[in-house]
Amino acid sequence: MTRIIEIPLWALLLLCAFAAVTFASNFLFPSVRWFFRKRAERLVARLNTRLTRPIEPFKLARRMDTINRLTHDPAVAQAIIDHARTHRIPEEVAFETARRYAREIVPGFSATLYFSIAMRLSRWLSRSLYRVRVTGEAEALADIPPDATVIYVLNHRSNMDYVLVTWLAARQTALAYAVGEWARRWPLRPLIRALGGYFVRRRDLNPLYRRVLARYVQIATEKGITQAVFPEGRLSRDGALQAPKLGILSYLVTDHDPEDARDIVFIPVALNYERVLEDRVLIAAGSKGEHAFRLRWWTVARYLWRHLQLRVTRRFTRFGYAAVSFGQPVSLHEFLWQGHDDPTAALAATLLDRIEARLPVLPLALVSEALTEGYHTLPEIAAHLDARAETLRAAGHPLHHASRDASEVSLVALRMLEVRGALRIDGDAIRPQPGWGEVFEFYARTLPAQKLL
Repeated sequence: MTRIIEIPLWALLLLCAFAAVTFASNFLFPSVRWFFRKRAERLVARLNTRLTRPIEPFKLARRMDTINRLTHDPAVAQAIIDHARTHRIPEEVAFETARRYAREIVPGFSATLYFSIAMRLSRWLSRSLYRVRVTGEAEALADIPPDATVIYVLNHRSNMDYVLVTWLAARQTALAYAVGEWARRWPLRPLIRALGGYFVRRRDLNPLYRRVLARYVQIATEKGITQAVFPEGRLSRDGALQAPKLGILSYLVTDHDPEDARDIVFIPVALNYERVLEDRVLIAAGSKGEHAFRLRWWTVARYLWRHLQLRVTRRFTRFGYAAVSFGQPVSLHEFLWQGHDDPTAALAATLLDRIEARLPVLPLALVSEALTEGYHTLPEIAAHLDARAETLRAAGHPLHHASRDASEVSLVALRMLEVRGALRIDGDAIRPQPGWGEVFEFYARTLPAQKLL
C-alpha cells in the first residue's frame, strides 16, 4: 500500500483529467445547476407579480422533459409508425428521427436572460435606432380573458421586428417566436433558444416533421404560452404586405374545439419603419427572385464598423420613426362559430386585413411615394404629403410626424434620404440620384393599399 509506483506524466495528467470531470459531473455541475435554477425560480416569482400574463409552468419546464413529452405524444407516435411504414425502416429509427426533430424545435427558455438582458438590450437598441411610437395597445389588450392564450400576429418588415416587439410585449409576458433556419447558426442558435424561440424548417419537410412541429405548437398553445407569428412567413422583398402562409396558423386552428375552456385570441400588430435596415439587400433578393436573401458576414461587419464610427464621433442620427399599431383582436372561438369552408385561410385573410387597416403611415413613405409619382420640388412633395396624410387619417391609419407643417415634415424625410446619397436637395429642387428608384418604390409600397381608402 505504501509502495511508490512510477507512471508516465501523460498518464498522470489523463488520470487527473478524468478525476476532475467525474467530480464536476457528480458534485460541481448539479450544485451549480441547482443554484441557478433556484435563482431563476425566485426571479420568475417576482416577475409574475407584475406581468399581466404570468409565465406559464410549461415554458419553464426542463427542455429534455418537453422533448420526451413531445416524442411520446400519441399523435407523434402514430406519425412515427406511419413514417416507418412509408420508408420501410424500423420504428426505432423513425423514433430517433422524431426525437431529433423535437430537439431541433423545442426551446430552452431562460427567464434571467430574457428579462435581465434581452429586454433591456432590445429597449436600448430600439430607442437608440428609432423614435418608437405605439398606438392602440391598451385598447387591444383591455378585454382579453385572463385565461385565453394570446397570439400576436405581425407583418414582417425587418429583423428589428423581433427586437422591437420583444421589448414592447415584455410588460405583458414573455413571447415565443417561430424562427426560420437562418437563426440555426452559432452563436444565434443557443441565444434564440434561451429566449424562447422555436425553430421552423422552410425546406426538407415531411409528414413526420410537420406532425412534431404541429404538436409542439398545439401543446404550447393549450398551456397558455403567448406567441408571436409572422403569417407572411418571410421579410417583404418589395415593401408591400405578402400573401399569407398558413403553416403555423393551420396548426392553431386544426382540432381546436370552439367549446374548449381556453380561447385563443389573435392580436393583429402592424409595424412600419422609416428606414428598414436590410432594405437594399431585400430589394436585391426580390429582383433576383431569390427565396432567401443573402446577408454576408463581411457586409454586416462593415456596416457595424461604420455605425460605430458614427457613434463615437457623435455624427449618428436615428433612422426616423419605428411605429407599432395594435388592431382589433380576433377570438378563435367566435371566428369558428361563424362557419367557414376553409377556416385557416379565412382567418389569415381576416388578420392581414386588420393589420393593413391599422398600418402606421410615416413621412418618408409619403415622400417616397411623391418621388415615384414624379414630384421633384419641395412644394409639390409637401402638397402631396398633406393631401395623402389627410386621406389616410380619415381611413383610420395612425400618422406620426414631428410637425404640423407639411413642408418641414417633408424636408426632414428628404434629409434622411440625402444622407444616404439617394437624392440631392438644391433649394426647392429635389434631384433623385441614379439607382435609387427601387428604394423609393420599396418605401412607397409600405403605405396601405389604395383599396382600403
